[in-house]
Amino acid sequence: MPFTPRKTIRRARGLRREQTEAEKRLWGYVRDRRLGGFKFVRQEAIGPFIADFLCREKMLVVEVDGVTHGEDHEIAYDALRTVFLESQGYRVWRVPNIEVFTNMDGLLNSILLALESRE
Repeated sequence: MPFTPRKTIRRARGLRREQTEAEKRLWGYVRDRRLGGFKFVRQEAIGPFIADFLCREKMLVVEVDGVTHGEDHEIAYDALRTVFLESQGYRVWRVPNIEVFTNMDGLLNSILLALESRE
């Protein structure tokens, strides 16, 4: 499917309504500037891709990766997304779903450190 901004934005809106359980859980901790006062948005269109969570101020993308990110073609697609996002000046922080469910405090601390270390 060719890239069109309208299609990507429409898809992002749909993903906001259909968040995974891990995304819902993490969103509860980062929304409304709850993490260190940093503002996050969710399912944000960036070029042809959609970032799970984005802190625009610090150009940090947080991707929550579930079981659908383990196949070779999915890994290749994620690598392509990462290369594109980094070429646009973003830093990509990949988080396995399991971290959201088993180590939220550690995960939030790691994200906060990444935000604070970003010049």
